[in-house]
Amino acid sequence: MTDLVSWWLAATVLALYYGILVVLALYGVHRMLLVAMYLRGRRRQPPDLPPLALPGDPDEAAPELSAPGALGSVPIVTVQLPLYNEMYVARRLLDAVCRLDYPRQRLEIQVLDDSTDETVEIVAEAVARYRALGFDVHHLHREDRVGFKAGALEAGTARARGELIAVFDADFVPEADFLRRAVPYFADPKVALVQARWDHLNRDYSLLTRVQAILLDGHFVVEQAARHVGGRFFNFNGTAGVWRRAAIPDAGGWQHDTLTEDLDLSYRAQLAGWRFVYLPGLTVPSELPVDVNGFKSQQYRWAKGAIQTARKLLRRLLAAPLPWQVKAEGFVHLTNNVSYPLMVVLSLLMFPAMVIRRGGSVTAILVIDLPLFLAATVSVVVFYAASQAWAGRRWWRDLRDVPAVMAVGIGLSVNQTRAVVSGWRHRGGEFVRTPKYRIERRGEGWRGKRYRAGRSLAVVFEGLLAAWFLGCFVYAAVVGMWASLPFLFLFLHGYGFLFLLSVHPNLGRKEIALAELSEAAR
Repeated sequence: MTDLVSWWLAATVLALYYGILVVLALYGVHRMLLVAMYLRGRRRQPPDLPPLALPGDPDEAAPELSAPGALGSVPIVTVQLPLYNEMYVARRLLDAVCRLDYPRQRLEIQVLDDSTDETVEIVAEAVARYRALGFDVHHLHREDRVGFKAGALEAGTARARGELIAVFDADFVPEADFLRRAVPYFADPKVALVQARWDHLNRDYSLLTRVQAILLDGHFVVEQAARHVGGRFFNFNGTAGVWRRAAIPDAGGWQHDTLTEDLDLSYRAQLAGWRFVYLPGLTVPSELPVDVNGFKSQQYRWAKGAIQTARKLLRRLLAAPLPWQVKAEGFVHLTNNVSYPLMVVLSLLMFPAMVIRRGGSVTAILVIDLPLFLAATVSVVVFYAASQAWAGRRWWRDLRDVPAVMAVGIGLSVNQTRAVVSGWRHRGGEFVRTPKYRIERRGEGWRGKRYRAGRSLAVVFEGLLAAWFLGCFVYAAVVGMWASLPFLFLFLHGYGFLFLLSVHPNLGRKEIALAELSEAAR
């Protein structure tokens, strides 16, 4: 009887282990399919239209915007700047927006300010200064913060006079020609959104910011571009994009029953028949989180909101009269965060599965385990190397950071599992914005600044899993389970790296620590 129970227990562990490995491998294969989709369709990238011609420009060929249903030659644009306690970056954002090369009489600026600290006074002073210079800029301060960012955008849109609405978050610094390059694509009356690619002011600040930049390049350089040229749905990223105002109410308006109002509205608009345009050549610099706990808070919100959007719209997407390829890609897009709880379960099953199979055939490991492992890992290397190459970077240099990218992906699994579970169980929730400190250069510190993100309970479980894999790695080395060591080390590296970075954010950054000591002394 005992042998039978042991057999069933071992069979159950192995079935779960291999089942999860297969699912994770499929997500890896999906990354490769996106790379292939981009390569097949890159010739279908939208052409670079000439910038919008303005009065006084040299006599050049300009895009025609007078087609039926299109906008006027120089449409009114409302620029919305949603803020919440952004005392370090609010003035930088407003300065950048007021430098936009666009006729002042056709440009409206709304500072959608939900702040409860000195940001209110900072914004009020800056707005008064720019109004005195002739800018049509409004400070719309809410005290209730109903609906969080979605509520602020909804309130601002109700008062906007623009035919187009551009949105920039507090940590973005648009270039002066942004509107002139984005607006011509609205000559097509079916276009609802033009999304730009994110760039990064502080990419080289630390290993953490380099990892984030590579992760985001994977999304913007490969995923967004591949979905666009492949005719799949892709999403507004919440900032650095321009909406046709008429498309917003047509798709149901800004709604705040998810934490990713941008993803939610994007899918509703495309289901309503609107077209999106993605411009990888139009970039907007932004500030990456420099504190790992702020980064984890941001990732938590994105994962929770994506799962909430999947709950809300997945049935509608699958029932829509769309090609199966569009539905399949949308399904993977909205559910890919499910890989995180699977990763946590895999972490708990990995060593028991290896012990059960100890003494088994090496051929079985090479035939079964190795292909699944490679599908889930080598795909990461190819995916992010492609993103760096297509972004015009020296990809062979950035490959040095790919192990850290993989480590962060594994280490985030506890944090993101919490997000997935919460998003599946609850609608909405508090929109916890990511702290920004105006950190743009190496050596700048943030210890004396406000808005520091607190550690979540996830760090405890990250530490426990790091200890678990350390023990498993040592045991496997002692008893000679050599084939298991690479698998175990990958997970030890992931959980250990993020745990150490969470408890000691300045790990390996002496110049940051010195800068912060200098700030404290002042």
